[in-house]
Amino acid sequence: MSVDRTSPRPHVVVVGGGFGGLALVRKLKRADVDITLIDRHTYNTFQPLLYQVATASLNPGDITWFLRAIRSKQDNVRFLKGTVVEMDHQARTVLLDGNITVAYDYLVLANGVTANFFGIPGAEEYAMPLYRRSQALALRDLIFANLEDAAVNGQDRDLRVVVVGGGATGVETAGALAEMRNLDMPVTYPELDKSRIHISLVEMGEHVLAPFHPKLRDYAKKELVKRGIDLRLKTAVKEVRADGVLIEHDGAQEFLPAGIVVWASGVAAHDAVRNWGVPQGRGGRIEVDAHQEVRGVPNVFAIGDTSINPDSPLPQLGQPAIQGGKHVAKVIEARLEGKAMPKPFKYFDKGTMATIGRASAIAQVRYLPRLKGFPAWFIWVTVHVALLLGSRNRFATMTNLSLKYALWRSHNAIVGETPYVIAHEPKKVVGYEDQVVSKSGAKKKVARKPISKKAQVRKAVAQQTLDEIDDVDQPRA
Repeated sequence: MSVDRTSPRPHVVVVGGGFGGLALVRKLKRADVDITLIDRHTYNTFQPLLYQVATASLNPGDITWFLRAIRSKQDNVRFLKGTVVEMDHQARTVLLDGNITVAYDYLVLANGVTANFFGIPGAEEYAMPLYRRSQALALRDLIFANLEDAAVNGQDRDLRVVVVGGGATGVETAGALAEMRNLDMPVTYPELDKSRIHISLVEMGEHVLAPFHPKLRDYAKKELVKRGIDLRLKTAVKEVRADGVLIEHDGAQEFLPAGIVVWASGVAAHDAVRNWGVPQGRGGRIEVDAHQEVRGVPNVFAIGDTSINPDSPLPQLGQPAIQGGKHVAKVIEARLEGKAMPKPFKYFDKGTMATIGRASAIAQVRYLPRLKGFPAWFIWVTVHVALLLGSRNRFATMTNLSLKYALWRSHNAIVGETPYVIAHEPKKVVGYEDQVVSKSGAKKKVARKPISKKAQVRKAVAQQTLDEIDDVDQPRA
């Protein structure tokens, strides 16, 4: 199948419906062009909040947006689902899987990146990255599968989640997991001893959130430790295995047993880029010039995380992608209209921020002082909700986050399907006390945690009330 333009207007093909791709498409809303937006998914994913899906605070639908909905306000764009296989820049065509060929006059590559495992043995096989909706759901379901199994079969061993990478994704994921353990599980999983559930954050560098000011980094470190996170700085991952992670600190190696390893350490270009006939630089990213045009390939541009200008590298964040997309749109319009080229692309840094947990975050925002704690957290929530696509998504996310963080007594997790749990030994549940039947047929009671003092008081008051009622009901002599 061949997809070509059916009108004399120039055809702009955009690969990737992320921050940069959508920013460019919208900027060309009034341009005299036909636009084809290509993505392997039919939805846009708001990646900064994927960890909230993985830790059961948000629905996946809260952070995804139907890409075809862009036509509701823009009729010069069409959507095409597919994955790019090859490119022929002489013929100006793009080959998609499914034997679909798309012709272009201008091509913009905004396809994002994937996890970089740095060649560490076992990392790609056993670690779980957080770059797609399906990965967030897989991590969430695995977490709850492990908890349900431990609730039935007991904690004959400690449970551990290892998060690799001390950047924003790693810190936010570790913080959310720690709060789930500390605040929710005592209520929702009373069978488990939370002191035997560990969250380890492993970072090769000396600091977490290295790009931030030292005072903000120190605050983040203190907040992580305060939440009971096992923080391993200046520690390298040497191998990831099915049952844990081999780490090295100051030349000494240690094996951390773990049921789950979350990979939040570095990104790289997709392997398919090697077949696209474009120059690649560090991390396999596509090399571009000062106007985000691919070096040596006319009328082909790259924006966002998948691109790199060796003379002026940019941070791999949402804002550089958005601003880069708008700039490329200006370049295309200038060429179509025969006008002078705009000035070379210059990134305007609005600042950056990261959250550690409930009412705890750090923020370096232009024109504002360095912020930490609740003020930074409030700005973080506001900015992330505002950047979501679609009013429904903003409302749903704001509602769910408000219920999660404003109402301390809310322990409702947004969960999916988990496997059936099979008891390792025959077990009989009797009220609040379980009995395990051994192979010999002997029964032994499962030890329960001692009742808290508050619960004892409530129980005594209730019993006193019942006794008083009984006294009133007794017939007088």
